Amino acid sequence: MSAPLTLTTHSAIAEIAPETWDALGDGNPFTSHRFLNALELSGSVGPGTGWQPLHLTIERDGQIVGAAPLYAKSHSQGEYIFDHAWAQAYMRAGGDYYPKLQSCVPFTPATGARLLSPEPGVQRALLAGMTQLAERGGASGVHVTFCTGEEAALGKAAGFLPRVTQQFHWFNRDYGSYDDFLADLSSRKRKALRKERQRAQDFGGTIRHLTGDALRPEHWDAFWRFYQDTGNRKWGTPYLTRAFFDGVDRTMRDDVLLVLAERDGQPIAGALNFIGPDAIYGRYWGCVEDHAYLHFELCYHQAVDYAIAHGLSRVEAGAQGEHKLARGYLPAPIHSLHWVRDPGFMRALSGYLEQERAAMGDEIATLTDWGPFRKSNAPTDS
Repeated sequence: MSAPLTLTTHSAIAEIAPETWDALGDGNPFTSHRFLNALELSGSVGPGTGWQPLHLTIERDGQIVGAAPLYAKSHSQGEYIFDHAWAQAYMRAGGDYYPKLQSCVPFTPATGARLLSPEPGVQRALLAGMTQLAERGGASGVHVTFCTGEEAALGKAAGFLPRVTQQFHWFNRDYGSYDDFLADLSSRKRKALRKERQRAQDFGGTIRHLTGDALRPEHWDAFWRFYQDTGNRKWGTPYLTRAFFDGVDRTMRDDVLLVLAERDGQPIAGALNFIGPDAIYGRYWGCVEDHAYLHFELCYHQAVDYAIAHGLSRVEAGAQGEHKLARGYLPAPIHSLHWVRDPGFMRALSGYLEQERAAMGDEIATLTDWGPFRKSNAPTDS
């Protein structure tokens, strides 16, 4: 007989040993203990933010064999898998949609493992534990967002509803240089990107890649100004605090790449990326001067340059943005899992998501066909 599994909830990631948590993960920087801890220590999540940590661990014979990042949410901000319409419908029907439980990485639309264990049985136990917590605590349901395709299949078999949305990712086909990548594009698109990059790089300054010990306090000060400008325009109030970036500097400087544009010796724009074992993830961008195409250069083209130079398989450049298509970023399916306590609402969601998945499949196929690649040589990675 197998030893019993014991489920424990944690109100802070610091309650779990970093080496224990990270040993269960897949090396993704966002589900690392250091990233989640930086969010909590900085006050970016926690009391007053609508993101209350409720992380799960599962023990067998006194050893932690599974874990999952989990939050009790009082709103639907900072998630990027949008359920605002669901919340409105739930509340119009007389229910309380909040609190809900969310297994994800706050403010981070990047795919990665959410059920941290190599054992499918333990992964299923984590999902079952989430639904039990929702039932006992009065949460409307459980949402596992930006999970892997394997986790989506496992969750579907466990009674969760799978959802498919899409992002634009760039895929490395063993390119030796950016010119090798351009050679896969149609002639018109190839010329357009060369012209775009030239115009962007003619802004009157230099572009630098900074990581590890090359990152200095003045670089973070500059990037904080960029981030505040973008956050104020996009969200009204930036999600992350200044202390979060200080925490990243202390514990994750080798995990980040800051692409910095300087003019007359002063930083004027920057894009912050996180580096994973096989991908680079574009996360934040901002500027204090506007220059034609500089956003595309720092966020997309420079990330591709880095991925090629370091043999990474892909670039994930965040949520939304069909403008990425012309720059070689193709649509890729994004998976999530959903479960609600109300059986009637669950049935309604099931029908809706079935139709949405079919429509999303058609959209991904259409967008891929519109991509910049030569038709005889179009990638099939997505």
